Amino acid sequence: MELLNLHRIVDVTAAEGPGLRCAVWTQGCSVRCPGCFNPQTWTTRGGFRLAWPDLVSRVLAIDGIEGVTLLGGEPFDQPGPLGCFAAAVRSAGLSVMTFTGHVLEELPPSQLLDSTDLLVDGPFLAEEPEPSRPWVGSANQRFHFLTDRYDESIFTTPNRLELTIAPDGGIELNGFATTEVLEALLEGDHR
Repeated sequence: MELLNLHRIVDVTAAEGPGLRCAVWTQGCSVRCPGCFNPQTWTTRGGFRLAWPDLVSRVLAIDGIEGVTLLGGEPFDQPGPLGCFAAAVRSAGLSVMTFTGHVLEELPPSQLLDSTDLLVDGPFLAEEPEPSRPWVGSANQRFHFLTDRYDESIFTTPNRLELTIAPDGGIELNGFATTEVLEALLEGDHR
């Protein structure tokens, strides 16, 4: 059985796709966009290994989520085990949103693509910031509604930034915020 190479898992987030979701960051990226938000996920070293059925069990035990978001790193660098994972959680009724630095037209057929409801494609381009659509960092990135699970109504969802302080004092940040939101937070405006 192929193991997943993962960087991080956030069991419940409202910042990584529509509704409450489990977010799974992969470890390893062949795309390596300049200015990437997660360059620590580029190398295949680091992170942790997990059998995809174990990840399925973990996700299905989480109450109140509507789906899973796969980000990276590059999820399509691990299409076999991630495809098995995505198919299993979808068959249990959860949605799957997948981010890729590739464009849809260049992705080979895979179970991961077949098991994705909402695909966001395209490399991050630092010179083309995207301030209006949720979850994407640059204007070239496209949303593909591969099933009827989601439609353009998701674009009314605001971007969110989540900060988690662990019991050991570790700090984790996820989501996306514009410069204006970050400046407001730094100035104490907690809208």
